[in-house]
Amino acid sequence: MELDFLALDPSQRYKLLASLVVPRPIALISTLGRNGVLNAAPFSFFNALGEDPPIVIFAADARASGGAKDTMRNVLETREYVVNLVDEAIAPQMHGCAVDTPPETSEFDLVGFTPVPSKAVRPPRIAQAPVCFECRLHTHLDFNTRHLCIGEVVWLHARGGVLDPHTLRRLPDAFHPVGRLYATRYCSTREEFELDNGAYAEKANAQSAIRKFRLPPPAALRCGERRPAARACAVPDTETAWTAPPTHRRCAPP
Repeated sequence: MELDFLALDPSQRYKLLASLVVPRPIALISTLGRNGVLNAAPFSFFNALGEDPPIVIFAADARASGGAKDTMRNVLETREYVVNLVDEAIAPQMHGCAVDTPPETSEFDLVGFTPVPSKAVRPPRIAQAPVCFECRLHTHLDFNTRHLCIGEVVWLHARGGVLDPHTLRRLPDAFHPVGRLYATRYCSTREEFELDNGAYAEKANAQSAIRKFRLPPPAALRCGERRPAARACAVPDTETAWTAPPTHRRCAPP
């Protein structure tokens, strides 16, 4: 199947992107409104983009009515938010936060999340979340139908046992994040596997060595040019000439 993407309706593009670019990590973003209401909403157009500066990115679409969602409005007003990562244990509550609620309703109360004060930003983190990134808004891009937010991570909270304190890597059996597929479909990350590219590295090194020691091709001749004739071997001095073994002959004089 071949599709002219720009000729498709936006809803068709969304279906294709959301169902093919999978699985996607989920950012359960908690914010604080100016009215004091706590908000939590999941976003799967989300990822980490770099470590220096440490930035994460998420995209939020507009409401069907055309206005900004509560999360987006709170982020733009306070320029602070918390990205809470989602594991299997809180997946049902995360999905519950996706329902459309009035601005005065808190998703924390709706699904039973517990707010915990953050260290560096005003919005609270979610106590049930295994990992939380406290963020300040770095850059906001408005595409009319979708808002793109780049946030700088200023603080990290990880539940005890999630990280190896020596390597700072996730312990595989302590944190099982879920990924977004499309519609109401999600996936688990329990089945992991490792890959070894050592054979490809050896092959690449061998090819590099061959190219390094390969003689360059002869220069191309211009029209009418001749290649220089090979020089004949010079006749050695008869008095100091080396006597070749019987099985070899001296090179003939030119």
